[in-house]
Amino acid sequence: MRRALIALSTFLGVLAAPICATATEEKTEAQACKGCEALLELAAANPLREADRARDQYRHPVETLSFFRVGPTMKVGEYAPGGEWYSRLLGLYLGQQGHLVGLYYNPDSPAFKPETQANIRKNAAEYPADVAKFTGLPADRFAAYTTGAIPAGEKGTFDVIIVPRMLHNLLRWNIAASEFAAMRDLLKPGGLIGIEQHRAKADAPDAYADGSKGYLKQADVIRFMQAQGFDLVGQSEISANPKDSADWPGGVWTLPPTLALKDQDRAKYLSIGESDRMTLLFRKRG
Repeated sequence: MRRALIALSTFLGVLAAPICATATEEKTEAQACKGCEALLELAAANPLREADRARDQYRHPVETLSFFRVGPTMKVGEYAPGGEWYSRLLGLYLGQQGHLVGLYYNPDSPAFKPETQANIRKNAAEYPADVAKFTGLPADRFAAYTTGAIPAGEKGTFDVIIVPRMLHNLLRWNIAASEFAAMRDLLKPGGLIGIEQHRAKADAPDAYADGSKGYLKQADVIRFMQAQGFDLVGQSEISANPKDSADWPGGVWTLPPTLALKDQDRAKYLSIGESDRMTLLFRKRG
């Protein structure tokens, strides 16, 4: 008990100290979020994450969010929260002094059928309550918007937006440019976007690495982001997986956690683990 109280006291004391740089400060990679990794480790170790922790070995959330320079007092957007795995950790980390916002696709896009459009709106509406229920914090600590209905006052107020394993879908739905334009508008000058994405081999056929299989070439992602008005800040091998050959006929969904082939060669795919992933950080230009 005494050890737990000391840890909690340390956590609250560190949270109160201005140790994390804002996204607009020009600092070296190592200095950008000094101390944030220790705070993220405390949040990741929270007993509430018991069911989520099994995937930490593949997603490396502490190292990834630290690389993305996510500080505990920042306003942070998670794009396409989906199952809200990252949201639950971010809610614990940001819930006291920061602000977490779920960002959902524009439901009015012709890429989506009416039923999907309704689900997007429903998920966005339920997001604050979902994260509040998990964290035990008030729902007003969290918010959510679709990119087609962002309040004007939100533009230019975000420090960081993270986009985990979603760019391939945006490209194959032909909505990537418009969605990133919306995210760019939300960021402060010099704000950051962190991208985690299934990585194709550099020499993979373009038809395989166009998003339809879940994989993209790292060089293509960098070029795309530069064309959207972002400059590359850094690259990391945090979630690299050399066991992933990234050439599965059924795409990335062959591997865990989807295991699209079900029991066929299940042990093989489990031994490989989740996909090889690039981890890239970009800064809003201008």
